[in-house]
Amino acid sequence: MSDENAAQGETPETETPEVAAPEVDPVEALTQENAELKDRVLRTIAEMENLRKRTERDVADTRSYAIAGFARDMLTATDALSQALIMIPAETRASADGTLKSLIEGIELAQREMQRLLGKHGVKQIEAAGQKFDPHKHQAMFEVPNPNVPDGTVVQVVQEGFEIGGRVLRPAMVGVSKGGAAAPAAPSEGEGIDKSA
Repeated sequence: MSDENAAQGETPETETPEVAAPEVDPVEALTQENAELKDRVLRTIAEMENLRKRTERDVADTRSYAIAGFARDMLTATDALSQALIMIPAETRASADGTLKSLIEGIELAQREMQRLLGKHGVKQIEAAGQKFDPHKHQAMFEVPNPNVPDGTVVQVVQEGFEIGGRVLRPAMVGVSKGGAAAPAAPSEGEGIDKSA
């Protein structure tokens, strides 16, 4: 019969083998699904922990810097009190009595109290005199030729600077030395160690 089919030009029917679907082990499938779910849960927990930390940091920053504008305004008032005290000559202060003495003491008391309250809320004075000039904390107003002081050292403070929580509220306005020997560089790690031993 196959000869007859071949003679008639017909091709014999060949049966195509059916591909059997691979058997999925239910335990292996559940194990894989369990691993994927565990990974998703761990990622979600990590994301939530990061969100919690970021929120805590934002809340702390908000607390620290919320009064920055108010503190800056209070510094202006503190400066006015300081300027008032500077304008009173030393001999007038020494010989003051009665009402004038009470006025001077009142101004001094108000200035100290304002500085105490600013400090209570995290506002600290920036150290400037004798420090190496730091453009992030100091504002150079002028240069002072002084060969006895290392170049770039703050030699005069015109107006005190303040910071709150590590951020500069107002830079210190300073005079900087020029012309002295260069400030000694801080030794790097490993320097100063006797390697011949």
